[in-house]
Amino acid sequence: MATKHEIADWFKELQTSICTQLETADGEGVFQREEWQRPGGGGGLTRVIENGKILEKGGVNFSAVEGQLPPNIQQALGVQSSDFFATGVSIVMHPRSPHVPIIHMNVRYFEIEGETWWFGGGIDLTPHYVVKEQADWFHAQLKDVCDRHDQAFHPRFSEWADKYFYIKHRKESRGVSGIFFDRLNTSSEGKSKDELFAFVKDVGELFPVVYSHLMGLNTDKEITELNRQWQSHRRSRYVEFNLVLDKGTKFGLDTNGRIDSILMSLPPSTGWLYTQDWPEGGEELATQHYLQTAHVPSVS
Repeated sequence: MATKHEIADWFKELQTSICTQLETADGEGVFQREEWQRPGGGGGLTRVIENGKILEKGGVNFSAVEGQLPPNIQQALGVQSSDFFATGVSIVMHPRSPHVPIIHMNVRYFEIEGETWWFGGGIDLTPHYVVKEQADWFHAQLKDVCDRHDQAFHPRFSEWADKYFYIKHRKESRGVSGIFFDRLNTSSEGKSKDELFAFVKDVGELFPVVYSHLMGLNTDKEITELNRQWQSHRRSRYVEFNLVLDKGTKFGLDTNGRIDSILMSLPPSTGWLYTQDWPEGGEELATQHYLQTAHVPSVS
C-alpha cells in the first residue's frame, strides 16, 4: 500500500512531466522554479510560465505540507486529530489567445495521522468561446479514464463538477465543467488505496495530453478586439469563482499557505465592465447562453 511519502514523490514527478510536455506544446515558454517552505511544516515547488508563445501565464504547483490543522478546519472536516499531511499538484493555464481555453486540474492526497486518508481532484475546462465539438471531445477523454477504473465514476464525478464549478451569484457555469471528486477512500468506494491512487495517476497523466491537443487546435485563429474584450470578461468570472467559492483557495489561506502560490490561479489581466453590450447573434452571447443552460446543477 502506497505511503504518503511515495504518493508525494509521484506527484512531484508528475509536476516535472507536465511542465516538460507543456513547454514542448508552447514552443517558447519555459517554467521558472521556486522552492518554498511552510512555517508550520513542509513546503513545495512552484513552477510558473509567463509570456510564452501560447501560454500567457500558468502555474504547475507541487506541495507536501504537514502540521496542525486550525480548529475551524478540523471541525469542517469532521476529524478528531489535528495532525495532517497534504500533498498534490495544482494547475491553472491562462492562454494568450481567447480561442484557447483556460484549464484547471488538481490531484491531491490528504491524511489525518492515525485516523483517515482520502484522495481528491479533478479537471475542468473554461473556454472563452465554447466549441461544442471540442467540449464533447474533452468530456469523452474524461469518461474514458474514469471508465477504466469504475463505470460509476464518470456520471457521479461529472455531476459533482457541475455543482462545484457553478457560479451561484451569476447563475452560470464557470466553463464546460469536467470531473470533480473528493474524499475517495476505501470506506467510500470499496477500493484499495492503491486502486484509487492508480485512478488519480491516470487523471494526472491525462492532463497534458488533453491540453496540448486543445492548444494546437486553437492557437492560430485570428483575434479581434471584440475577442479580447470577451476574454477579459470571461477571465473576470474565473477570478470571481476562485476568490469567492473555491475550497482549495480557502484551505490554502486558512492553513497559512504561500500566498503567491495560492493566487497563481488568477489571470495576468482581467476586467469588470459595468455595461456589457455583446453583439446579437454573436459567439459571445452563444457562449453565455451555453454557460447559463448546459451545466446547471440539479440542486444549486
